[in-house]
Amino acid sequence: MYSYDVVVVGAGNAALCAAISAKENGASVLVLEKGPEQKSGGNSYFTDGAIRFAYNELKDIRRIMPALADEEADLLVMPEYSTSDYYNDLMRVTDGQSQPDLANQLVLKSYETIVWMREHGVEFELNYDNQSFKQDGKIHFWGGLPVKTKEKGIGLMKQLFARAKELGIDVWYESQATKLETKNNQITGVIVSQQDAETLVNTKSIVLACGSFEANKELRSKYMGSEWEAAIVRGTEYNTGDGIKMALEIGAQKFGEWDGCHSIGTDYNAPKVGDFKKPGDIFKKHSYPLGIMLNKDGNRFVDEGADFRNYTYAKYGREILKQPDHVAFQIFDAQVRPLLRKEYNLEEATFYQADTLEGLVEQLPVNKEQFLQTIQDYNNAVQDGDYNPSVKDAKGTEGITPPKTNWAMKIEKGPYYAFPVTCGITFAFGGLHVNPNGEVLNAAEEPIKGLFAAGEMVGGIFYKNYPGGSGLMSGAVFGKVSGSQAAKYADAHENATIN
Repeated sequence: MYSYDVVVVGAGNAALCAAISAKENGASVLVLEKGPEQKSGGNSYFTDGAIRFAYNELKDIRRIMPALADEEADLLVMPEYSTSDYYNDLMRVTDGQSQPDLANQLVLKSYETIVWMREHGVEFELNYDNQSFKQDGKIHFWGGLPVKTKEKGIGLMKQLFARAKELGIDVWYESQATKLETKNNQITGVIVSQQDAETLVNTKSIVLACGSFEANKELRSKYMGSEWEAAIVRGTEYNTGDGIKMALEIGAQKFGEWDGCHSIGTDYNAPKVGDFKKPGDIFKKHSYPLGIMLNKDGNRFVDEGADFRNYTYAKYGREILKQPDHVAFQIFDAQVRPLLRKEYNLEEATFYQADTLEGLVEQLPVNKEQFLQTIQDYNNAVQDGDYNPSVKDAKGTEGITPPKTNWAMKIEKGPYYAFPVTCGITFAFGGLHVNPNGEVLNAAEEPIKGLFAAGEMVGGIFYKNYPGGSGLMSGAVFGKVSGSQAAKYADAHENATIN
């Protein structure tokens, strides 16, 4: 018979942060990973590593990057990103729907959690490629997202797994949690399926951190609409809603935007589920603010320059999904091609190229006449102004719908490029109702004793959209909190049993 103080279901960023936190609070800990070891790490393994946290000045950044040399630091212009900035960004992009108690927990605990992660071996580096520009000999950061994990999600998970092993945390692979055992509204154990055999693990506390239901086609269709069956799954194939299902079976409350999700524009020929041999978020296509996007009918359908990509990419995937055949084409010319992000230069990138617009459109499965007309109408609508992709330059269009609010430059210099994109889903926004301590709540909004949740399973933080990098941060914050609370609950329960 197996017995642990805390069992963590899942093995991504949130799960391992929970396991490490529980262990350092004195608990014996077991981590259950549904997939094999070579496919472990959850969605976190596939992330680009950008992580959003509040900080006051450059010295806060240097605290988590002790190797940053004075000479390099002297070149940096690092605007403050306060807790108020973070909270306001979160509320702005979610139309004020993010639950204040959960949003505040994420924001206010973000920096201390980053420091804690560093203390446990996670390494960070500056996000030069995507969040900075050079001006007057200085490197200016923008957008509140100057830091990413070293070696992206691969490095993050490598470091977290190494720390878990160092601390003596047990990890079972190919071990699917299938049922939560309770007595008197209190967790007593979990049933684990391993190679068609079932095992009972006795425990006082469980942290569910095994993702949302984005890899479950049936649940996507049920809760988000049948069109979502066509979405590409950007991350792990194992996030099929198991944890949510088990929690609901024992009375947990659904919470958050169950018909919403984080989704992006990704390469049309990207794998249908995350490829562990090609991780690192290499298929995304996030330079759309520098060009325009058209569907097969030859029409634009979003304001590509509404805001920095940090604040629009997580909602534009669903707009692409709504288009005919779930495809759109990002169009650029020679003027902006050198400015495109690195993913456009990878061998995996699908694109068409021609010296003329007519030659480009001839290669595409689109309404060619309307496609060319839309580009002409766009060019005619572009207003004069100073073009500067590092700020909201207000160089927009006039007289067309939708407008392009910033970074509007005529598409007029060959060669011309078209990158086909479709919708890739990252995670669903619907999850469980938890309080700021990560305790899972029932329909009466009372804690289910001994049950906690973290990461993508937490509903109520993200609605419609999210600020880039806040998903990893939310996972770490609620992972750390739920892990410590689960350990404390287990200890108190043990003492109560003894007494």
